[in-house]
Parts: sequence; C-alpha cells; structure tokens
Amino acid sequence: MTTTVPRRLGILGGTFDPPHLGHRAAALAAQTQVGLDEIVLMVANEPWQKVGDRQVTAAQVRWDMTDALVQGISGLRADDREIRRGGPTFTVDTLEEILSDQPDTEIFLIVGADTAERLETWHRASDVVGLSTIVIVNRDETTNTAPGFLRDARVLNVTMNPVDVSSSALREAVARGESIDAMTSSSVVTIIRDHSLYVGNQ
Repeated sequence: MTTTVPRRLGILGGTFDPPHLGHRAAALAAQTQVGLDEIVLMVANEPWQKVGDRQVTAAQVRWDMTDALVQGISGLRADDREIRRGGPTFTVDTLEEILSDQPDTEIFLIVGADTAERLETWHRASDVVGLSTIVIVNRDETTNTAPGFLRDARVLNVTMNPVDVSSSALREAVARGESIDAMTSSSVVTIIRDHSLYVGNQ
C-alpha cells in the first residue's frame, strides 16, 4: 500500500501595497525552516480590515507587483485567486477553497508576530486555525510563544534576518521623492514608477 505524502503549501497573504524585500525574506525563511514545497503570496482583493483607512491600490496592480517580486525564485509564486473571487477577502474562504480543490494539501499559514497577536480578530478565526498550521515569523532570535488564542493550535516559529522595511514606509518614501531601490526589487520599482503610484497622496 502506497501512502500519498501531503503537499506542504505555505500561504503568505497580504495587501502587498506594495510588496517589498521583507515579504520575500519572510517567505524564504519559512520555506527553508519549515520545509515547504511551495509558498504562494496571496494578494487580497479587498482587505476588509483596511477598508476606510486609506485608498488601496487596484488589486490587479498589486498582484502585478507581487508577481514581479517573486519572479524567478524557486518555490515562490504570486496567487490571484482572491482577486478572481472578488468581494471582501476572508482567509478562511481561501483555505476552504484550496482544500476543496486539493484535499491532499497541508496548509501552513505564514504570519508575522504582530499579525499573530491579532489573528483572533479575523473572520471565523477558529476555523482558520483549524484548517492550517500557523507559521509565526519572528524578526529576532527570540522565539515568541504563541498568543493565548493559539495556545492549542498547530504553531511553528521561524526566525528571519531583520529587514527594516514596511509597505507604509515605502509609500512614504515615494511620496517624499526618495529612492526605494533598497526596499523592494527593481521590477517592483519599475511598476511603481510606470503607474505613478504613491506620489503625493500619502
């Protein structure tokens, strides 16, 4: 009797407005330390927890940037299923959809330590936890303990080399006319310039 080994799929979701080298570093750290077959950067269509905070760049442009960030990197790709699904983006819907299509897949949901602290506020958070292993990416050598909400969940901790960059800092740098070449890939920089993103509106 042969046993099928589940495909180990990592999901790093986000608004990616814009994607940056920190996103890539987190994905690569999880890929290496958890031993994942593939990691998808899942681009949110309508990030419901951010609606009203600011104007979010069009979903297709954010996907183009995310795809550009991971082009040519083995085991990493951008995924647009949440954009194709439309409407507000809920991670639980994505997990259920993937597991319905690919029942032999084991899902590892990759989140930063700050996001892990807020995971309890997500839509159907207990189902999200039940459908995946939570991979918490820490930015220093101290392994964080899981927040109380995740105490009984499947949780793995990984550590990435610190990358001092954020999407908000990148947007602000563009608005000030500063170089962002050290913050994201050259291909993402080109898309930002070609679309005149983040200029004067942050």
